[in-house]
Amino acid sequence: MEKRVSRHTLSAYTADLSGFLDFLTGYHGRPPSINDLSEARFMDFRAWLARQAADGLGTASRARALSGVRNFFRWLDRSGRMHNPTIGLMQAPKLPTRLPKPLTEGDAASLLTTAEEWADEAWIGKRDRALFTLLYGCGLRIDEALSLNRSDMPDETLLVTGKGRKQRMIPVLPVVREALESYVAACPYALAADGPLFVGSRGGRLNASIAQKRMRDLRPLMGLPDTATPHALRHSFATHLLADGSDLRAIQDLLGHASLSSTQLYTDLDPEQMLGIYENAHPRARTKKTE
Repeated sequence: MEKRVSRHTLSAYTADLSGFLDFLTGYHGRPPSINDLSEARFMDFRAWLARQAADGLGTASRARALSGVRNFFRWLDRSGRMHNPTIGLMQAPKLPTRLPKPLTEGDAASLLTTAEEWADEAWIGKRDRALFTLLYGCGLRIDEALSLNRSDMPDETLLVTGKGRKQRMIPVLPVVREALESYVAACPYALAADGPLFVGSRGGRLNASIAQKRMRDLRPLMGLPDTATPHALRHSFATHLLADGSDLRAIQDLLGHASLSSTQLYTDLDPEQMLGIYENAHPRARTKKTE
């Protein structure tokens, strides 16, 4: 059974395959035959990708083109027309890591207020404010927050189970506790201890897609970019802590990252801010100030 794809996707793959065959035509000086395809070498595929890059094709477009050609070769193999294992050894161009940009401190604060005020029902507004305050105030992933049960209601600390079932303890600010308590008090559903903390309009566990849609609805009201998502609040948590001089390794523990390099990706500071953090935190820099 063939995959069902949109017309746009089919058109893109057709163009990519045509481009590959046109390249081989120029490469060999004649249209490629089935034998030419079965005998295509690693350097042939590399030369095609290099030509694409030279023609200005972006990384994502080249990765998509390689995927389309690879699928074509797999189809030829499955149908018994030819076999070429070399295509399976080709690695797609590495796509750049794209992370949501953090909000400014002012936008983050305004978002919490707007989320409560622009809701169809008062209790839903309090729920959304509590959820977004938790994401921003504790740096949680959206799935971590929505997997909490009523019995996990935090006091001064919150025990979170993250990726790989790894647990971490996070301090909880009073403003986070107050937002959660306000939501729980207003919620029309009886929140059982072993049931979800955040619930939807029908009382079931709140789905991440609902929270994401709420952010999409709020963005135009506040003039925020498309990068303002629930996950961006986690980035904002890390960036604002680091900007205020917090230790990067401490932030790593709060976020539950296995490596420090992951934590560095979550921060968005300009060189001047980084220099300020260095001067305030580095022992040698502090020594120079007192000399």
